[in-house]
Amino acid sequence: MGCGVTKSSQFHKHSGKAVTTIRAAVLIQRWYRQYVARMELRRRYTWHIFQSIEYSGEQAQIKLYNFLGYLMDNFTPASNERNLISHIFRENEVCRDAEWERYFCYKNIEVPEIYSGPHLIFPLTVEQAVGLVEAFRNKKQLHSRYVLQLLLETWRRLRVLPNINRISTCHSKEITICGDLHGQLEDLLLIFYKNGMPSLEKPYLFNGDFVDRGKDSIEILLILFSFMIVYPSDVYLNRGNHEDHIVNLRYGFTKEVLTKYKLHGKRILKLLQKIFSWLPLATVIDQKVLVLHGGISDTTDLGVLSRVDRHNYVSALRPPKKKHISSTRTSIDSDMDEDVWGANKLFQRRASFTFPRPLVTRGGFHNRSLQDFSDRIRVVVVEDELEVRRRRQSAFISGNSRPENEGTPIASTDSVNSDNTREEWKQILDLLWSDPMTLDGCMPNEVRGGGCYWGPDVTEDFLNRHNLQLIIRSHECKQEGYEFCHNRKVLTLFSASNYYDVGSNRGAYVKLGPDLVPYMIQYQATSMTRELTVRQSVGRTERSALKVLREQLFAHRSDLICAFKKFDSTNAGLVSLNDWAAAVESVMHLGLPWRMMRGQLVTCKTSDGTVDYHDWFNELAIKGPNTDHIDQSLLETLYRHRSTLETIFRIVDTDNSGFISHEDFRQTWKLLSVYLKMEITDEAISDLAVTIDSNQDGSIDIDEFMEAFRLTDKKSRLERGRSMFMGTAPDLTKLEEDPSI
Repeated sequence: MGCGVTKSSQFHKHSGKAVTTIRAAVLIQRWYRQYVARMELRRRYTWHIFQSIEYSGEQAQIKLYNFLGYLMDNFTPASNERNLISHIFRENEVCRDAEWERYFCYKNIEVPEIYSGPHLIFPLTVEQAVGLVEAFRNKKQLHSRYVLQLLLETWRRLRVLPNINRISTCHSKEITICGDLHGQLEDLLLIFYKNGMPSLEKPYLFNGDFVDRGKDSIEILLILFSFMIVYPSDVYLNRGNHEDHIVNLRYGFTKEVLTKYKLHGKRILKLLQKIFSWLPLATVIDQKVLVLHGGISDTTDLGVLSRVDRHNYVSALRPPKKKHISSTRTSIDSDMDEDVWGANKLFQRRASFTFPRPLVTRGGFHNRSLQDFSDRIRVVVVEDELEVRRRRQSAFISGNSRPENEGTPIASTDSVNSDNTREEWKQILDLLWSDPMTLDGCMPNEVRGGGCYWGPDVTEDFLNRHNLQLIIRSHECKQEGYEFCHNRKVLTLFSASNYYDVGSNRGAYVKLGPDLVPYMIQYQATSMTRELTVRQSVGRTERSALKVLREQLFAHRSDLICAFKKFDSTNAGLVSLNDWAAAVESVMHLGLPWRMMRGQLVTCKTSDGTVDYHDWFNELAIKGPNTDHIDQSLLETLYRHRSTLETIFRIVDTDNSGFISHEDFRQTWKLLSVYLKMEITDEAISDLAVTIDSNQDGSIDIDEFMEAFRLTDKKSRLERGRSMFMGTAPDLTKLEEDPSI
């Protein structure tokens, strides 16, 4: 009867709007879920890139040290090559305490009046320890006199501590436990800011890996040592796998100390070797919680670990050396683990360590020089690992008899002690290097090259045998700073935030009270991460990981080209996307989504969607001297094994001057060629030396050499900013305009 709107029409109108709203909400929710999934996928693969490359570096370092040790045992004692590397194996020389005191005497070192850093007066006080923290916060440096004095006091303190500290929460109500710091002073300062300085009411336990990778390792050590001296019953330190002078050669701590303390750096490093060897191996809290750096294995026994002479293991990568008698009755030093003919050891789990394949039999090594090895490289390369095992098994079956042309050593009277020491060494190696896994059992950790992987069943058995309820360990970077596994009976704790790059991970520490329930505190030590959105943070870390990945891809150029040619039957230089992804994975073995990443890794496109792999490699360039006249195989070896080469350089540089002669440079490359089982000619090495020695003074600056051959990506910053999974024009414009990314 009127012209008004009926209630029915109003209802349909409102219900239509409601349906539209719900549909919009569903679409937004679906988009958001996809967005979160993409971000998480990017985070995971970025993380996988970083972690794979990190662990491969650790494996290479362990293999290199074991290789050099093997050469040390078998080179002619007076050979030049042996002299180049022998000094890193002298760490177990026994000196009387008085001799050490004289060698590290600081009293003849004067502090100049212009010195503006902190002054230390012993016995150390709380005020001085706190003052040291503030001085390092303000970028000041402690004078070498005070450094040596503080380190000597630390050494004296550590020598009276047991292998396994046992502490209680009943007095302080709770104890703070920190994981890896890796030279990142800003993380330690943030922990102190949030949680308070160490004190009688605020005890701390630091779980190893104080040094390497970061730029302030020596400052972290001095802070921790000073508080340990002031509060000997409230500050505890466990040894980590990076408290090892051999590992320090590769990961930066040695270089840091020599750079900051040019005059007395060598003495400081030598004293730190002793200090690291005296650090306790583990800590037990309230007889229920075990805190150690790496982990356990199926043979770990706290009783054995509590009795070892831990200071004998200056480097945990190699067992202490014993004097053995050769067939000529001359005394020689050799590894206690070197008896590859021992029947009772042949089929045991070599748990704990990944050994490189011996170049030749032990008897064939004696009285050889590096040139002898170079002549045998081709023969060694073709020798199959299965054949080596077959020969050893044959020797075992035939009653451990040696070939007639090999001298039979006189049995050592210390054989029982040798077996015990070898077992002790394996226990320490497992404790410092092992990682947990989800599967039951225990197997060698071939990813890192040392220690083992252990499963939930091993954890359960170990806790039951020792009447414990929780293991707290570090050693692995975690995105959230911590992670529980094995039914929450193993806690991994990592305190170095932004470890791989800004925004890559949080740091964390744990507070443990009398109830022994872990209370986790997370943080990130840089203000930049708080200013970035999640997308910007993930994108920044992703770009850093992709840069590292491109360098690795280019370093494997020859292997990749061979893999591509298997799919390129017409030799046109083109492969399909599927074949490109399969070939890259067959060489790199990283398990990455190569098809998805193709847009980020390969910009050269063809009309039919194939990949021109020659153009792909041309996207990378080398910054530095002209390399056209340098042998390309030598150049690729340099790119691929850059860190290993630098480590050998640091070893050869016995006076720590940062310079080596042309002859030492040549010997370094010869060592590397034997290690890699490849031939490098003297002419190629000479060309490389001439290229680098620009001022023709006969010496080579190690830092300049390593920097000159650093890989540089030709891709523009704008192209590098594109995500491997998504990226729009507005996003790229923001990346170009935003200086914080």
